[in-house]
Amino acid sequence: MSETPASSEKAEFNRLWWHSRRGMLELDNLLIPFMEEAFRDLDAEDQARYKKLLTCEDNDMFEWFMQRSRPADPDLQRMVDIILKRVQPD
Repeated sequence: MSETPASSEKAEFNRLWWHSRRGMLELDNLLIPFMEEAFRDLDAEDQARYKKLLTCEDNDMFEWFMQRSRPADPDLQRMVDIILKRVQPD
């Protein structure tokens, strides 16, 4: 039985959700709600940026989200900004 596009999309979402669980409470509190509440509304480019963010080291992400440093990659910085703006609205 082949996967339908909807089941494939759900499987990809579930995979990303699990990859968003980092084991560091501060990151989990940012990334899991972002996945559940905002990820599906991102355009394809930003979804790809989020996937790229998940390949980064937890310590780097923690520094970025705590605004102690910035990623050198502008794609990663865009995703950090999107997530931070969601939890720190103007």
